[in-house]
Amino acid sequence: MINIKNLCFTYTNSKPYILNNVNLKIEKGSYVSILGENGSSKSTLIKLILNLLKPTSGEIIIHTSKIAYVAQNVENFNAQFPITVYEMLNCHRKVLKLKDKSLILKSLQAVGMESHTHTLIGNLSGGQQQKIFIARSLIGNPELLILDEPSTGIDVQSMEDIYGIIKVLNMNLGITVISVEHNIKAALENSTDIFEMSNGTGILYTIQNYKNKIIKERG
Repeated sequence: MINIKNLCFTYTNSKPYILNNVNLKIEKGSYVSILGENGSSKSTLIKLILNLLKPTSGEIIIHTSKIAYVAQNVENFNAQFPITVYEMLNCHRKVLKLKDKSLILKSLQAVGMESHTHTLIGNLSGGQQQKIFIARSLIGNPELLILDEPSTGIDVQSMEDIYGIIKVLNMNLGITVISVEHNIKAALENSTDIFEMSNGTGILYTIQNYKNKIIKERG
């Protein structure tokens, strides 16, 4: 699905690189969580994969054009924000130039939010809004879903619901998932692989190998 080769990046067009010789292969149907301390350039890597930034050197090869992105839900909409769930998703459908309006209901059903079709988006909780953002990402039937810290700012029950939704999308629908994570527990419970970033590069682990690494580090 994705093959990143010898990727280097700098915002200043000069060394030192903030990403230095990153190599990462993500197989179709996998669920990769990207872990790392603040400042480890996780979000920069995502921007490069999304083609929002251009590599300084190296290459990123992606074998699909059907990519969806769910940004970090840092700030909820204000109450009474004047757009309904349906209107928001319908706008996205139009942007994608899709004629089938039934895609809206199908995407809401996939996240268990079909009963809120005509609710104002600003009247939803943070967790409910995040589900709507995931539903919006599904309208174009993506093969690759990229999320940036999907559990930020939501309650525990909503967090469990959202990771359950993502796992179903991955396992049942075969959508390849890349998720930038601060939630290590969720990453270990739901991912197939962990890409741990540090000092401008990263190492890909299977879940079991990453668990073994943690056990070894804890002595």
